[in-house]
Amino acid sequence: MRIGLDVMGGDFAPVATIDGAILAQKELSNSDRIILIGPESQIRSLLQERNVDPGAFDVVHAPDTIGMGEHPTKALIKKPESSIGIGFHLLKHKKIDAFASAGNSGAMVVGSIFSVNTIQGIIRPCTSAILPQENGGLSIMIDIGTNPDAKPDMMYQFAVIGSIYSRYVLKANAPRVGLLNIGEEEEKGNINCQSTYHIMKESKDFNFIGNVEGRDLFKNKADVIVCDGYTGNIVLKTIESIYRIMEKREILDDYFSRFNYENYGGTPILGVNGTVVMGHGISNDRAVKNMILLSRDVYKARLASKIKGALLEIVGEKNL
Repeated sequence: MRIGLDVMGGDFAPVATIDGAILAQKELSNSDRIILIGPESQIRSLLQERNVDPGAFDVVHAPDTIGMGEHPTKALIKKPESSIGIGFHLLKHKKIDAFASAGNSGAMVVGSIFSVNTIQGIIRPCTSAILPQENGGLSIMIDIGTNPDAKPDMMYQFAVIGSIYSRYVLKANAPRVGLLNIGEEEEKGNINCQSTYHIMKESKDFNFIGNVEGRDLFKNKADVIVCDGYTGNIVLKTIESIYRIMEKREILDDYFSRFNYENYGGTPILGVNGTVVMGHGISNDRAVKNMILLSRDVYKARLASKIKGALLEIVGEKNL
């Protein structure tokens, strides 16, 4: 497979992205190829400095960069020759099988929608985060910021999408789906959570186990934890800040070390007709390496096709 990498994406680009690509290449098979997208002279200079065979990677010239603070839609229109713009062009025309970037997250979501399009029947694409469990397993939380005002029908789809991701990428058997709420009882929570619970509780589309409280996020109670993007983003950034405090104070053990975002690389944009992976803006070389490896795993799991198939079963092909 061919994995496109936005060399200019992230706070530490292009050095971190080039170094991450070099690390990832060592773990990919001979049939996998990384395509470096960015200013060609700069890329080749960095490869040369690291004594890397220039033939080890393909390079696609992209002279422009979309900054982290730029408006996503405007930037994509004004900068078609940006590394993100060209990456999506390559993905749309099947010149690459997956596209990964630690750059402007809004541009990555918008670019996904307008290049490979949303899977028919998906209300809005979403993103997820890995939550390490005390028993050594992994759960995912979905959504984590892409949809701050998600309504019950959207959150129902998050549960479907999250179950597929958990099953085929994280290898969970019959993934348990929980709804993040302020209590376990059905009547707890705001109107949005109560309405979401109501449409989830009789579902045969996933294994719904009920509400999950914040204190149970890491107790292996659920494999998929569903919430709106506003709540998910606050939870995620709280976890990140606690991890950084513990790291600074040197009080990490084996379990808490698993909360380091570098271990997971990023999140696929779920619900689009292609493999698109977003990394953390502060990704270092290790995080970039894992972002590339995640891109490989998501593509080889045929996640987009499985999500589409699940929707066909749920609502029927005629309605799509």
